[in-house]
Amino acid sequence: MPTPDANDDLAARRRRARRTAGIVALIAAGIYVAFILSGVIGR
Repeated sequence: MPTPDANDDLAARRRRARRTAGIVALIAAGIYVAFILSGVIGR
């Protein structure tokens, strides 16, 4: 059975992973929007 410290570490790692995934998703969305806008503006 995991110790309380292991549970805290796991929770912290999950928070960091979730935050990292959110940042990557925002960057990807920004690139997508920039790509769409470049097509619209480039016409």
